Amino acid sequence: MPEPRKKTGNRGEAPVNLETLMGNKPPQALDVEEAVLGAMLVEPSTIDESMEELSPSCFYDPKHRMIFEAMSALVNEHVSIDLVTVSEKLRQQGNLELVGGPVALADLSRQIGAAAHIEYYIKILKQKTIQRDLITASYEILKQSYDEGTNVDDLIDSAQTKVFAAIQNNVKRDVQDIGSIINSVLDNLQEMQDQTGPSGVPSGFQSIDKITQGWQKSDLIILAARPSVGKTAFSLNIARNAAVESNIPVAVFSLEMSAEQLGKRLITTESGLSGEKIKGGVKLLPYEWVQLEDTLKRLAKAPLYIDDTPGIPIMEFRTKAKRLVKQKGVRLIVVDYLQLMQGPAELRGLREQEVAAISRTLKATAKELNIPIIALSQLSRNAVQRSTGMGKPQLSDLRESGSIEQDADMVIFIHRPDFVGLSGDPAEKDKAYICIAKHRNGEVCDIEMRYKPSQVKFVEPEQSLMQSTASAVDSAMNSEVPPSPEESGTYDFDKENGNF
Repeated sequence: MPEPRKKTGNRGEAPVNLETLMGNKPPQALDVEEAVLGAMLVEPSTIDESMEELSPSCFYDPKHRMIFEAMSALVNEHVSIDLVTVSEKLRQQGNLELVGGPVALADLSRQIGAAAHIEYYIKILKQKTIQRDLITASYEILKQSYDEGTNVDDLIDSAQTKVFAAIQNNVKRDVQDIGSIINSVLDNLQEMQDQTGPSGVPSGFQSIDKITQGWQKSDLIILAARPSVGKTAFSLNIARNAAVESNIPVAVFSLEMSAEQLGKRLITTESGLSGEKIKGGVKLLPYEWVQLEDTLKRLAKAPLYIDDTPGIPIMEFRTKAKRLVKQKGVRLIVVDYLQLMQGPAELRGLREQEVAAISRTLKATAKELNIPIIALSQLSRNAVQRSTGMGKPQLSDLRESGSIEQDADMVIFIHRPDFVGLSGDPAEKDKAYICIAKHRNGEVCDIEMRYKPSQVKFVEPEQSLMQSTASAVDSAMNSEVPPSPEESGTYDFDKENGNF
Protein backbone atom coordinates (compact mmCIF):
# COMPACT_ATOMS: atom_id res chain seq x y z
CA MET A 1 0.00 0.00 0.00
CA PRO A 2 1.44 3.42 -0.92
CA GLU A 3 2.48 5.73 1.87
CA PRO A 4 -0.21 8.28 2.82
CA ARG A 5 0.48 11.92 2.11
CA LYS A 6 2.02 13.89 4.95
CA LYS A 7 -0.18 16.16 7.03
CA THR A 8 0.62 19.85 7.02
CA GLY A 9 -1.36 20.77 10.14
CA ASN A 10 -4.99 20.78 11.16
CA ARG A 11 -6.10 23.49 8.75
CA GLY A 12 -3.57 22.88 6.00
CA GLU A 13 -4.03 19.11 5.92
CA ALA A 14 -3.70 17.71 2.40
CA PRO A 15 -6.84 15.87 1.25
CA VAL A 16 -6.60 12.14 0.87
CA ASN A 17 -5.91 11.23 -2.77
CA LEU A 18 -8.09 8.14 -3.15
CA GLU A 19 -6.78 7.20 -6.59
CA THR A 20 -3.13 7.29 -5.48
CA LEU A 21 -3.88 5.74 -2.12
CA MET A 22 -5.93 2.71 -3.12
CA GLY A 23 -4.56 2.11 -6.58
CA ASN A 24 -8.10 1.95 -7.95
CA LYS A 25 -10.28 4.48 -9.69
CA PRO A 26 -12.60 5.95 -7.04
CA PRO A 27 -16.36 6.12 -7.66
CA GLN A 28 -17.14 9.05 -9.92
CA ALA A 29 -19.40 10.20 -12.75
CA LEU A 30 -17.67 13.03 -14.61
CA ASP A 31 -20.23 13.13 -17.42
CA VAL A 32 -23.02 13.56 -14.85
CA GLU A 33 -21.05 16.34 -13.14
CA GLU A 34 -20.82 18.13 -16.50
CA ALA A 35 -24.54 17.62 -17.09
CA VAL A 36 -25.47 19.19 -13.75
CA LEU A 37 -23.18 22.19 -14.21
CA GLY A 38 -24.41 22.67 -17.78
CA ALA A 39 -28.03 22.59 -16.66
CA MET A 40 -27.31 25.22 -14.02
CA LEU A 41 -25.73 27.49 -16.62
CA VAL A 42 -28.66 27.40 -19.06
CA GLU A 43 -31.71 26.60 -16.93
CA PRO A 44 -32.36 28.80 -13.86
CA SER A 45 -35.02 26.39 -12.53
CA THR A 46 -32.33 23.78 -11.77
CA ILE A 47 -30.20 26.07 -9.60
CA ASP A 48 -32.20 26.00 -6.38
CA GLU A 49 -32.57 22.21 -6.32
CA SER A 50 -28.88 21.68 -7.09
CA MET A 51 -27.73 24.13 -4.42
CA GLU A 52 -30.01 22.54 -1.82
CA GLU A 53 -28.96 18.95 -2.47
CA LEU A 54 -25.31 19.22 -3.54
CA SER A 55 -22.09 20.50 -2.00
CA PRO A 56 -18.63 21.06 -3.56
CA SER A 57 -17.50 17.62 -2.32
CA CYS A 58 -20.11 16.00 -4.59
CA PHE A 59 -17.91 16.92 -7.57
CA TYR A 60 -14.87 14.66 -7.96
CA ASP A 61 -13.15 16.66 -10.71
CA PRO A 62 -11.33 19.67 -9.12
CA LYS A 63 -12.29 21.85 -12.10
CA HIS A 64 -15.96 21.04 -11.66
CA ARG A 65 -15.65 21.71 -7.94
CA MET A 66 -14.23 25.18 -8.62
CA ILE A 67 -17.09 25.99 -11.00
CA PHE A 68 -19.71 24.88 -8.48
CA GLU A 69 -18.03 26.95 -5.74
CA ALA A 70 -18.15 30.00 -8.00
CA MET A 71 -21.85 29.39 -8.64
CA SER A 72 -22.49 29.02 -4.90
CA ALA A 73 -20.75 32.35 -4.28
CA LEU A 74 -22.96 34.04 -6.88
CA VAL A 75 -26.13 32.60 -5.32
CA ASN A 76 -25.05 33.87 -1.89
CA GLU A 77 -24.49 37.31 -3.43
CA HIS A 78 -27.94 37.19 -5.11
CA VAL A 79 -26.40 37.38 -8.59
CA SER A 80 -27.92 35.40 -11.47
CA ILE A 81 -25.91 32.52 -12.93
CA ASP A 82 -24.87 32.53 -16.58
CA LEU A 83 -21.71 32.21 -18.67
CA VAL A 84 -20.65 35.80 -18.08
CA THR A 85 -21.20 35.99 -14.31
CA VAL A 86 -19.61 32.57 -13.64
CA SER A 87 -16.58 33.47 -15.80
CA GLU A 88 -16.16 36.75 -13.95
CA LYS A 89 -16.44 35.10 -10.52
CA LEU A 90 -13.85 32.46 -11.49
CA ARG A 91 -11.55 35.24 -12.70
CA GLN A 92 -11.93 37.04 -9.35
CA GLN A 93 -11.08 33.81 -7.52
CA GLY A 94 -8.08 33.22 -9.78
CA ASN A 95 -9.48 29.94 -11.11
CA LEU A 96 -10.73 30.83 -14.60
CA GLU A 97 -7.67 29.54 -16.46
CA LEU A 98 -7.47 26.46 -14.20
CA VAL A 99 -10.93 25.29 -15.30
CA GLY A 100 -10.12 25.81 -18.99
CA GLY A 101 -11.28 29.38 -19.53
CA PRO A 102 -14.61 30.63 -20.99
CA VAL A 103 -14.38 27.92 -23.67
CA ALA A 104 -14.77 25.16 -21.07
CA LEU A 105 -17.85 26.87 -19.62
CA ALA A 106 -19.34 27.21 -23.10
CA ASP A 107 -18.83 23.48 -23.66
CA LEU A 108 -20.68 22.71 -20.43
CA SER A 109 -23.66 24.83 -21.51
CA ARG A 110 -24.11 22.69 -24.63
CA GLN A 111 -25.33 19.71 -22.61
CA ILE A 112 -28.64 18.88 -24.30
CA GLY A 113 -31.52 17.55 -22.22
CA ALA A 114 -29.68 17.86 -18.93
CA ALA A 115 -32.29 20.08 -17.28
CA ALA A 116 -35.04 17.50 -17.73
CA HIS A 117 -33.15 14.87 -15.77
CA ILE A 118 -31.55 17.03 -13.06
CA GLU A 119 -33.18 15.13 -10.16
CA TYR A 120 -31.78 11.81 -11.42
CA TYR A 121 -28.33 13.34 -11.97
CA ILE A 122 -28.25 14.74 -8.45
CA LYS A 123 -29.10 11.31 -7.03
CA ILE A 124 -26.16 9.75 -8.91
CA LEU A 125 -23.70 12.37 -7.65
CA LYS A 126 -24.83 11.89 -4.04
CA GLN A 127 -24.42 8.12 -4.31
CA LYS A 128 -20.88 8.50 -5.65
CA THR A 129 -20.08 10.96 -2.87
CA ILE A 130 -21.23 8.55 -0.16
CA GLN A 131 -19.06 5.83 -1.68
CA ARG A 132 -16.00 8.09 -1.71
CA ASP A 133 -16.65 9.30 1.85
CA LEU A 134 -16.93 5.72 3.08
CA ILE A 135 -13.62 4.85 1.40
CA THR A 136 -11.97 7.87 3.05
CA ALA A 137 -13.46 6.96 6.45
CA SER A 138 -12.29 3.37 6.05
CA TYR A 139 -8.74 4.49 5.31
CA GLU A 140 -8.67 6.80 8.33
CA ILE A 141 -9.99 3.96 10.53
CA LEU A 142 -7.33 1.65 9.10
CA LYS A 143 -4.58 4.18 9.77
CA GLN A 144 -5.72 4.73 13.38
CA SER A 145 -5.99 0.98 13.92
CA TYR A 146 -2.29 0.55 13.10
CA ASP A 147 -1.38 3.20 15.69
CA GLU A 148 -0.34 1.32 18.84
CA GLY A 149 -0.99 4.37 20.99
CA THR A 150 -4.69 4.58 20.07
CA ASN A 151 -7.18 3.70 22.80
CA VAL A 152 -9.41 0.90 21.54
CA ASP A 153 -12.61 2.38 22.96
CA ASP A 154 -11.81 5.75 21.38
CA LEU A 155 -11.05 3.95 18.12
CA ILE A 156 -14.43 2.17 18.11
CA ASP A 157 -16.31 5.37 18.83
CA SER A 158 -14.32 7.26 16.20
CA ALA A 159 -14.98 4.55 13.61
CA GLN A 160 -18.71 4.58 14.29
CA THR A 161 -18.81 8.37 14.13
CA LYS A 162 -16.88 8.55 10.84
CA VAL A 163 -19.07 5.97 9.10
CA PHE A 164 -22.25 7.57 10.43
CA ALA A 165 -21.06 11.03 9.33
CA ALA A 166 -20.19 9.76 5.84
CA ILE A 167 -23.79 8.68 5.41
CA GLN A 168 -25.60 11.48 7.22
CA ASN A 169 -23.67 14.30 5.56
CA ASN A 170 -25.29 13.39 2.28
CA VAL A 171 -28.78 12.56 3.54
CA LYS A 172 -31.00 15.61 3.89
CA ARG A 173 -34.53 15.61 5.24
CA ASP A 174 -37.15 17.20 3.04
CA VAL A 175 -39.38 19.99 4.30
CA GLN A 176 -42.71 18.52 5.39
CA ASP A 177 -46.07 20.15 4.75
CA ILE A 178 -48.41 20.58 7.71
CA GLY A 179 -50.92 18.14 6.22
CA SER A 180 -48.48 15.21 6.26
CA ILE A 181 -47.36 16.16 9.79
CA ILE A 182 -50.96 16.17 11.04
CA ASN A 183 -51.61 12.78 9.43
CA SER A 184 -48.52 11.35 11.14
CA VAL A 185 -49.63 12.75 14.51
CA LEU A 186 -53.14 11.33 14.05
CA ASP A 187 -51.72 7.91 13.15
CA ASN A 188 -49.62 7.96 16.30
CA LEU A 189 -52.62 9.10 18.33
CA GLN A 190 -54.69 6.25 16.91
CA GLU A 191 -52.02 3.74 17.95
CA MET A 192 -52.00 5.18 21.46
CA GLN A 193 -55.76 4.63 21.77
CA ASP A 194 -55.12 0.90 21.86
CA GLN A 195 -52.44 1.24 24.55
CA THR A 196 -53.30 1.00 28.21
CA GLY A 197 -50.03 2.27 29.67
CA PRO A 198 -47.72 5.26 29.16
CA SER A 199 -46.29 6.01 25.71
CA GLY A 200 -42.69 5.94 26.97
CA VAL A 201 -40.73 3.66 29.27
CA PRO A 202 -42.85 3.38 32.45
CA SER A 203 -41.35 4.52 35.74
CA GLY A 204 -43.47 2.09 37.75
CA PHE A 205 -45.01 4.98 39.73
CA GLN A 206 -48.51 5.91 38.53
CA SER A 207 -48.34 9.46 39.86
CA ILE A 208 -45.13 10.11 37.90
CA ASP A 209 -46.28 8.38 34.71
CA LYS A 210 -49.48 10.44 34.81
CA ILE A 211 -47.36 13.57 34.38
CA THR A 212 -44.61 12.24 32.09
CA GLN A 213 -46.39 9.45 30.20
CA GLY A 214 -43.23 7.47 30.83
CA TRP A 215 -39.64 8.36 29.99
CA GLN A 216 -39.75 9.56 26.38
CA LYS A 217 -37.36 8.65 23.57
CA SER A 218 -34.29 10.88 23.05
CA ASP A 219 -34.89 12.71 26.37
CA LEU A 220 -32.11 13.50 28.84
CA ILE A 221 -33.55 13.35 32.36
CA ILE A 222 -31.45 14.80 35.19
CA LEU A 223 -32.21 13.33 38.63
CA ALA A 224 -30.57 15.47 41.29
CA ALA A 225 -30.37 15.58 45.08
CA ARG A 226 -27.94 16.09 47.95
CA PRO A 227 -25.78 13.09 48.99
CA SER A 228 -27.59 10.23 50.78
CA VAL A 229 -31.07 11.56 50.01
CA GLY A 230 -31.89 8.58 47.77
CA LYS A 231 -30.81 9.27 44.18
CA THR A 232 -29.37 5.81 43.61
CA ALA A 233 -32.29 4.13 45.40
CA PHE A 234 -34.86 5.97 43.27
CA SER A 235 -33.00 5.33 40.01
CA LEU A 236 -32.68 1.62 40.86
CA ASN A 237 -36.41 1.51 41.63
CA ILE A 238 -37.04 2.96 38.16
CA ALA A 239 -34.64 0.51 36.48
CA ARG A 240 -36.11 -2.44 38.39
CA ASN A 241 -39.71 -1.47 37.58
CA ALA A 242 -38.97 -1.21 33.85
CA ALA A 243 -36.94 -4.43 33.67
CA VAL A 244 -38.96 -6.65 36.02
CA GLU A 245 -42.53 -5.37 35.65
CA SER A 246 -42.46 -4.40 31.96
CA ASN A 247 -39.60 -6.62 30.68
CA ILE A 248 -37.91 -3.59 29.11
CA PRO A 249 -34.09 -3.90 28.75
CA VAL A 250 -32.33 -1.36 30.99
CA ALA A 251 -28.63 -0.55 31.44
CA VAL A 252 -27.19 1.01 34.60
CA PHE A 253 -23.76 2.66 34.54
CA SER A 254 -22.65 2.88 38.17
CA LEU A 255 -19.55 5.02 38.66
CA GLU A 256 -19.85 5.23 42.44
CA MET A 257 -21.01 1.82 43.67
CA SER A 258 -19.85 -1.66 42.65
CA ALA A 259 -22.13 -4.10 40.83
CA GLU A 260 -22.27 -6.25 43.98
CA GLN A 261 -23.44 -3.31 46.11
CA LEU A 262 -26.15 -2.51 43.59
CA GLY A 263 -27.10 -6.19 43.57
CA LYS A 264 -27.60 -6.14 47.33
CA ARG A 265 -29.79 -3.06 47.06
CA LEU A 266 -31.92 -4.66 44.36
CA ILE A 267 -32.26 -7.86 46.41
CA THR A 268 -33.32 -5.82 49.45
CA THR A 269 -35.97 -3.99 47.45
CA GLU A 270 -37.23 -7.11 45.69
CA SER A 271 -37.36 -9.45 48.68
CA GLY A 272 -38.81 -7.06 51.23
CA LEU A 273 -36.27 -8.24 53.81
CA SER A 274 -34.39 -5.67 55.83
CA GLY A 275 -31.17 -4.21 54.52
CA GLU A 276 -29.33 -5.40 57.61
CA LYS A 277 -30.20 -9.02 56.83
CA ILE A 278 -29.09 -8.78 53.20
CA LYS A 279 -25.81 -7.21 54.33
CA GLY A 280 -25.25 -10.10 56.74
CA GLY A 281 -25.52 -8.10 59.94
CA VAL A 282 -28.54 -10.14 61.02
CA LYS A 283 -28.85 -13.86 60.27
CA LEU A 284 -31.61 -15.06 57.98
CA LEU A 285 -34.16 -17.51 59.36
CA PRO A 286 -34.93 -20.70 57.36
CA TYR A 287 -38.29 -19.40 56.09
CA GLU A 288 -36.61 -16.15 55.00
CA TRP A 289 -34.23 -18.11 52.76
CA VAL A 290 -37.27 -19.64 51.06
CA GLN A 291 -38.87 -16.20 50.77
CA LEU A 292 -35.63 -14.82 49.32
CA GLU A 293 -35.33 -17.51 46.66
CA ASP A 294 -38.96 -17.22 45.61
CA THR A 295 -38.97 -13.44 45.26
CA LEU A 296 -35.67 -13.23 43.34
CA LYS A 297 -36.69 -15.49 40.45
CA ARG A 298 -38.20 -12.61 38.44
CA LEU A 299 -35.27 -10.29 39.19
CA ALA A 300 -32.72 -12.90 38.10
CA LYS A 301 -34.41 -13.24 34.69
CA ALA A 302 -34.95 -9.50 34.13
CA PRO A 303 -33.12 -7.77 31.21
CA LEU A 304 -31.10 -5.53 33.55
CA TYR A 305 -27.43 -4.85 32.73
CA ILE A 306 -24.91 -3.19 35.06
CA ASP A 307 -21.56 -1.61 34.21
CA ASP A 308 -19.54 -0.49 37.25
CA THR A 309 -16.48 0.97 35.48
CA PRO A 310 -15.25 3.76 37.82
CA GLY A 311 -14.72 7.18 36.27
CA ILE A 312 -15.78 5.96 32.82
CA PRO A 313 -14.69 8.34 30.02
CA ILE A 314 -17.63 9.82 28.13
CA MET A 315 -16.46 8.34 24.81
CA GLU A 316 -16.22 4.85 26.31
CA PHE A 317 -19.75 5.31 27.66
CA ARG A 318 -21.00 6.22 24.17
CA THR A 319 -19.41 3.12 22.69
CA LYS A 320 -20.85 0.81 25.32
CA ALA A 321 -24.28 2.45 25.09
CA LYS A 322 -24.39 1.93 21.32
CA ARG A 323 -23.39 -1.70 21.73
CA LEU A 324 -26.03 -2.31 24.43
CA VAL A 325 -28.77 -0.79 22.29
CA LYS A 326 -27.74 -2.81 19.25
CA GLN A 327 -27.02 -6.15 20.92
CA LYS A 328 -29.33 -6.16 23.96
CA GLY A 329 -32.13 -3.90 22.74
CA VAL A 330 -31.69 -1.54 25.70
CA ARG A 331 -34.43 1.11 25.86
CA LEU A 332 -33.40 3.01 29.00
CA ILE A 333 -29.98 3.97 30.38
CA VAL A 334 -29.23 5.18 33.92
CA VAL A 335 -25.93 6.95 34.74
CA ASP A 336 -24.94 7.21 38.43
CA TYR A 337 -23.64 9.86 38.42
CA LEU A 338 -22.76 12.59 35.91
CA GLN A 339 -20.02 14.39 37.84
CA LEU A 340 -17.96 11.20 38.16
CA MET A 341 -17.62 10.74 34.39
CA GLN A 342 -14.46 11.83 32.60
CA GLY A 343 -14.88 14.46 29.90
CA PRO A 344 -12.63 15.14 26.90
CA ALA A 345 -8.92 15.02 27.78
CA GLU A 346 -8.32 18.54 26.48
CA LEU A 347 -10.80 19.94 29.03
CA ARG A 348 -9.32 18.28 32.12
CA GLY A 349 -8.78 20.96 34.77
CA LEU A 350 -11.50 23.17 33.28
CA ARG A 351 -14.24 21.65 35.40
CA GLU A 352 -17.21 23.71 34.24
CA GLN A 353 -16.37 23.16 30.57
CA GLU A 354 -15.72 19.46 31.16
CA VAL A 355 -19.10 18.94 32.84
CA ALA A 356 -20.77 20.94 30.05
CA ALA A 357 -19.14 18.65 27.46
CA ILE A 358 -20.34 15.56 29.36
CA SER A 359 -23.87 16.95 29.55
CA ARG A 360 -23.95 17.75 25.81
CA THR A 361 -22.63 14.29 24.93
CA LEU A 362 -25.26 12.58 27.08
CA LYS A 363 -28.01 14.53 25.32
CA ALA A 364 -26.50 13.83 21.89
CA THR A 365 -26.26 10.12 22.74
CA ALA A 366 -29.90 9.99 23.86
CA LYS A 367 -30.96 11.65 20.61
CA GLU A 368 -28.72 9.50 18.41
CA LEU A 369 -29.83 6.22 20.02
CA ASN A 370 -33.44 7.46 20.36
CA ILE A 371 -33.74 6.29 23.97
CA PRO A 372 -34.17 8.13 27.30
CA ILE A 373 -31.08 8.58 29.49
CA ILE A 374 -31.48 9.28 33.21
CA ALA A 375 -28.33 10.92 34.58
CA LEU A 376 -27.94 11.46 38.32
CA SER A 377 -26.36 14.71 39.48
CA GLN A 378 -25.18 16.27 42.73
CA LEU A 379 -26.63 19.47 44.15
CA SER A 380 -24.75 22.28 45.81
CA ARG A 381 -25.21 23.14 49.52
CA ASN A 382 -27.39 26.13 48.63
CA ALA A 383 -30.60 24.11 48.94
CA VAL A 384 -29.78 23.03 52.51
CA GLN A 385 -28.62 26.49 53.57
CA ARG A 386 -31.64 28.24 52.04
CA SER A 387 -34.04 29.42 54.74
CA THR A 388 -37.08 29.70 52.47
CA GLY A 389 -39.06 26.99 50.72
CA MET A 390 -38.35 24.26 53.30
CA GLY A 391 -34.97 23.67 51.69
CA LYS A 392 -36.56 22.65 48.39
CA PRO A 393 -33.93 22.46 45.60
CA GLN A 394 -33.94 24.87 42.68
CA LEU A 395 -32.49 24.63 39.18
CA SER A 396 -29.71 27.00 40.18
CA ASP A 397 -28.52 24.42 42.75
CA LEU A 398 -27.22 22.06 40.04
CA ARG A 399 -23.49 21.79 40.59
CA GLU A 400 -20.60 22.89 38.38
CA SER A 401 -22.35 23.82 35.13
CA GLY A 402 -25.44 25.64 33.90
CA SER A 403 -25.28 23.45 30.79
CA ILE A 404 -26.86 20.59 32.75
CA GLU A 405 -30.09 22.59 33.14
CA GLN A 406 -29.88 23.77 29.54
CA ASP A 407 -29.31 20.34 27.95
CA ALA A 408 -31.85 18.44 30.05
CA ASP A 409 -35.36 17.81 28.75
CA MET A 410 -36.46 17.13 32.32
CA VAL A 411 -34.94 17.97 35.72
CA ILE A 412 -36.20 16.05 38.76
CA PHE A 413 -35.24 16.75 42.37
CA ILE A 414 -35.66 14.45 45.36
CA HIS A 415 -36.61 16.48 48.42
CA ARG A 416 -36.90 15.00 51.92
CA PRO A 417 -37.72 17.69 54.53
CA ASP A 418 -36.88 15.40 57.47
CA PHE A 419 -33.44 14.64 56.01
CA VAL A 420 -32.44 18.31 56.02
CA GLY A 421 -33.92 18.81 59.50
CA LEU A 422 -36.90 20.89 58.39
CA SER A 423 -39.68 18.58 59.57
CA GLY A 424 -40.17 17.76 63.22
CA ASP A 425 -43.34 15.70 62.80
CA PRO A 426 -42.54 11.97 63.47
CA ALA A 427 -45.49 10.94 61.31
CA GLU A 428 -43.82 12.55 58.28
CA LYS A 429 -40.28 11.33 58.83
CA ASP A 430 -40.39 9.10 55.72
CA LYS A 431 -42.13 11.65 53.49
CA ALA A 432 -40.35 12.55 50.24
CA TYR A 433 -41.19 14.74 47.27
CA ILE A 434 -40.31 14.06 43.64
CA CYS A 435 -40.07 17.60 42.31
CA ILE A 436 -40.28 17.97 38.52
CA ALA A 437 -38.60 21.37 38.19
CA LYS A 438 -38.18 21.39 34.41
CA HIS A 439 -40.32 19.54 31.90
CA ARG A 440 -39.83 20.53 28.29
CA ASN A 441 -42.94 18.69 27.11
CA GLY A 442 -45.23 18.84 30.12
CA GLU A 443 -46.11 20.39 33.45
CA VAL A 444 -43.90 20.90 36.49
CA CYS A 445 -45.14 19.76 39.88
CA ASP A 446 -44.25 18.12 43.21
CA ILE A 447 -45.28 14.49 43.72
CA GLU A 448 -45.56 13.14 47.26
CA MET A 449 -43.87 9.79 47.93
CA ARG A 450 -42.71 7.72 50.90
CA TYR A 451 -39.14 6.51 51.34
CA LYS A 452 -38.56 3.17 53.09
CA PRO A 453 -34.86 3.21 54.06
CA SER A 454 -34.99 -0.37 55.40
CA GLN A 455 -35.98 -1.61 51.94
CA VAL A 456 -34.10 1.08 49.96
CA LYS A 457 -37.38 1.78 48.23
CA PHE A 458 -39.67 4.64 47.24
CA VAL A 459 -43.40 3.97 47.30
CA GLU A 460 -46.51 6.02 46.67
CA PRO A 461 -48.56 7.06 49.75
CA GLU A 462 -51.40 4.62 48.99
CA GLN A 463 -48.97 1.74 48.63
CA SER A 464 -47.22 2.73 51.85
CA LEU A 465 -50.54 2.67 53.75
CA MET A 466 -51.41 -0.77 52.41
CA GLN A 467 -48.00 -2.16 53.36
CA SER A 468 -48.28 -0.70 56.88
CA THR A 469 -51.74 -2.22 57.39
CA ALA A 470 -50.63 -5.62 56.09
CA SER A 471 -47.58 -5.53 58.35
CA ALA A 472 -49.72 -4.72 61.38
CA VAL A 473 -52.18 -7.54 60.63
CA ASP A 474 -49.38 -10.04 60.08
CA SER A 475 -47.76 -9.02 63.37
CA ALA A 476 -51.05 -9.41 65.23
CA MET A 477 -51.66 -12.90 63.83
CA ASN A 478 -48.22 -14.09 64.93
CA SER A 479 -48.29 -12.50 68.36
CA GLU A 480 -49.64 -14.09 71.53
CA VAL A 481 -50.52 -10.65 72.92
CA PRO A 482 -52.89 -8.50 70.82
CA PRO A 483 -51.15 -5.34 69.64
CA SER A 484 -52.00 -2.03 71.18
CA PRO A 485 -53.54 0.71 69.05
CA GLU A 486 -50.14 2.36 68.84
CA GLU A 487 -48.52 -0.88 67.67
CA SER A 488 -51.07 -1.41 64.91
CA GLY A 489 -49.93 1.73 63.14
CA THR A 490 -46.84 2.27 60.99
CA TYR A 491 -43.90 0.18 62.25
CA ASP A 492 -40.46 1.72 62.64
CA PHE A 493 -37.35 -0.15 61.62
CA ASP A 494 -35.16 -1.39 64.50
CA LYS A 495 -31.56 -1.24 63.25
CA GLU A 496 -30.19 -3.18 66.21
CA ASN A 497 -32.46 -6.21 65.77
CA GLY A 498 -33.10 -5.89 62.04
CA ASN A 499 -36.89 -6.03 62.53
CA PHE A 500 -39.92 -3.74 62.34
